[in-house]
Amino acid sequence: MALFTIADLHLSEGCEKPMDVFGGRWKDHASKIKSRWESVVGANDTVVVAGDISWAMDLDGALKDFKFIDALPGKKLIGKGNHDFWWSTVSKMKNFLSENGITTVDFLYNNSFETEDFIICGTRGWYVEEKYQNTVGEVDYRKIVDREALRLRMSLNSREALRGNGEKSGDNKNKKETLIFLHFPPVFGSFVCDELISVMKEYKIERCFFGHIHGNYTMPKSFEYEGIAMSVISSDFLDFTPKKVLPRAI
Repeated sequence: MALFTIADLHLSEGCEKPMDVFGGRWKDHASKIKSRWESVVGANDTVVVAGDISWAMDLDGALKDFKFIDALPGKKLIGKGNHDFWWSTVSKMKNFLSENGITTVDFLYNNSFETEDFIICGTRGWYVEEKYQNTVGEVDYRKIVDREALRLRMSLNSREALRGNGEKSGDNKNKKETLIFLHFPPVFGSFVCDELISVMKEYKIERCFFGHIHGNYTMPKSFEYEGIAMSVISSDFLDFTPKKVLPRAI
């Protein structure tokens, strides 16, 4: 019952969106994801997929991508990325999956999950500073950042329900490490999202995983920022192989 993670699947089973325009490593990337996922993930494992799941514009368009993911081994916890335009309310998405017989996918959104060794929390995050925004129309950067910090806090606070259940059953979940999964990096180069870092430090988070970064294959797999270990999990950075997350050494 191991934990794995990966981000940026960028699937397009239901539409024409070849990814090799972003570099040769992306050629036939869906086939690579399938074979390499199956080589490391077992049926009883959990995989956190941190955003940019599908190029589809709505749930119906994403159905083939969900079926692709559902057929892979393990339970999948999916977070939101900046290209997930199909994303809707959690209730609508869950109903859609149920109606289409998809049973191994759930959503990491304002909530948390428990695995054998970890408590899993996260949100989408936000990346570039306001002065570097490349968006159409006016975007309230401050509102977005504050909202993502609130969502992360909601996710972390939701752990209390898991811990409460654990106390009733005699299983002390307070000993389990809480991991944070974001789509956008909270730290990258000169950029620091102080709002998200502040929440993680308040809750004494020691490890954070993020995607979104593509084409940079020489950067460190992991680095530390103010006591938090940051790990890149973009699919092309991982060569399309889910990364196993090991319990920290005690």
